[in-house]
Amino acid sequence: MDSAVENPKFLKEKYPSLHASREAVSASRRAKVSTGESIPQNPEDRIGNLLGRYEHFVFDPEKRRRLREMVMNEYVRENKEKMAKGAAVVEERAARQLGINVHYGDEALEMRGDIAVEDLEKSLDQWINYFSDPNEPYAPWFRYYAFRSILSLGRWDKDEGKFPKRSPGTNFLFPDIDRSALGYVQDMISAAYDNRALENIQKAQRRMNVPENDVLTQREAREFARMSFADQYAEGIKQKGEITSEMKEETKGMWIAYRQGSDPTELWKSLQNKGTSWCTAGFGTAKAQLEGGDFYVYYTPDKYGNPTIPRIAIRMQKGEIFEARGVADKDQNLEANMVTIAEEKIDQLPGAEKYRKASADMKRLTGLEEKVNKGQELSIEDLRFIYEVDSKIQGFGYEDDPRIAELRLRPDRDPIGDAKIIYNNQIAWGPSDVINERTKAYIGSLFPGIFEFLPESIEIYTSFPEGKIGREILTIGGKTKDQLQNELKRQGINVSDYAESMMRNREFEVEKNPRKLALVRLTISTLGFERGATTDEIYAKAQSLGLELCPAEVGPSLRLKYKDQPLYEWLFIGMKQVADSGGGPDVFILDHDGDGLWLDDYWASPDSRWRSGSAFVFSLRK
Repeated sequence: MDSAVENPKFLKEKYPSLHASREAVSASRRAKVSTGESIPQNPEDRIGNLLGRYEHFVFDPEKRRRLREMVMNEYVRENKEKMAKGAAVVEERAARQLGINVHYGDEALEMRGDIAVEDLEKSLDQWINYFSDPNEPYAPWFRYYAFRSILSLGRWDKDEGKFPKRSPGTNFLFPDIDRSALGYVQDMISAAYDNRALENIQKAQRRMNVPENDVLTQREAREFARMSFADQYAEGIKQKGEITSEMKEETKGMWIAYRQGSDPTELWKSLQNKGTSWCTAGFGTAKAQLEGGDFYVYYTPDKYGNPTIPRIAIRMQKGEIFEARGVADKDQNLEANMVTIAEEKIDQLPGAEKYRKASADMKRLTGLEEKVNKGQELSIEDLRFIYEVDSKIQGFGYEDDPRIAELRLRPDRDPIGDAKIIYNNQIAWGPSDVINERTKAYIGSLFPGIFEFLPESIEIYTSFPEGKIGREILTIGGKTKDQLQNELKRQGINVSDYAESMMRNREFEVEKNPRKLALVRLTISTLGFERGATTDEIYAKAQSLGLELCPAEVGPSLRLKYKDQPLYEWLFIGMKQVADSGGGPDVFILDHDGDGLWLDDYWASPDSRWRSGSAFVFSLRK
């Protein structure tokens, strides 16, 4: 696939005028400035410069945020009014069919537009985050091609077997990410332009005993490359196959280890047409992942009794577990009957400690699911777990295990009634309710001074359970900048280049003497911004409630303390922006991915817009 990476011929054929686009010309001019060489006239060289520029934007956090704003403004926010009116027409028509007369006024339309923008931004963010992850094994040309293409597509229509086209103002969400299908598309296009990629696929197919007449030819690969991305992606989805419900009931099976640096053919072959959403089903991806470390797959029997059905994948990188995935859903959560099997294997491998809570949580979730299905009552401890009162439930997929919501939303469950059980009915239901020494929880709107008025022993929610607000004490001060940086390094915490440059900035100050600081953690929605808000709006609302911006050293100090952060969580520090080495107005962000814990930076200009689910930490006013 290397030549396909270096040679942008495919993009030239797909987009004949791409080399003459404003972006390509600008990229070539920038290349001239940095290298001193003349601007290339060859179309493919110009596209190559564009890909280099694109890669620079995608993998640079600050520039990626600017790119995100440009994309959101052009493809989402600009069409807010059209989306609102379109949604209103549909909903008014549906209401009339029920004999209800509904009309949307200006305020209702504005709110409907905000909802549409929020939904679409969240839908598009999944692609931006996915393709900006350097650990995902896609070539720059493919990242560019796929991302450009999905901007004009809606979600997969299972009945029609295709992706609907988007038009300006449509409320269609963007397509879901299917990692397996993306790997298939990249492989096929690579085979059309790279003989080595084609030979690798042909070799693997022959080892699978594919009839010679059905072995991929370059002509077939070229025909595939000429198809629209919508058709290519649809074909990739159809190629996945399906794991039947009968197959999913089987638990007896075997682990197979694919060693680092080994031929990826066997691993790739074992995942073809098996219904997984693993990107490893792409040959190029399998090759790249085996170059990074060992790969373990647990297979259960197919209908002939042969262990060929992949159920669990554990990928190693840098000598430790990088990720563990299942086949329960598109987010690759583990099936309930696979959790114990995965746990036993994980415990044998380096890096197991960061997955132990996920394993324990999944086993407990499975037990509670069985308990509920049998009609048994849940204990107070069971309810505290399901509603994540004490800690977040961790799983193995990219998103929350869907069983959490299923258990909470069962017809026989009443969240408010469950809250009364959990807190022994000692709940204040708003600022006008009686609050005394017996009160265990407050559920209601926030008011100025609430965090000083309510003692730390009282749990605070704006709504139960999703509106929970966290409080904790953090010690800051007493360490120099160098000592903080050395401690982060000693504890194996990843620090991005920009976050490091923020700590070197003279605006980043540390206090000479240690002191305790009360922190409050909340999401944008709990502040009352259900449709998101700007940085300035968030800061102003927090300050109106009696909170203030954190000292900058809260970023590294809280990072050192917050060791049990759930995988894929982001936590922003509400602080005065500090310039990074690129001059960007940044705040610190604490996150946790397959590489471990991170202290990172995030662009936070006064008018930067944040989603309602974004979580911030502020300090309590002294």
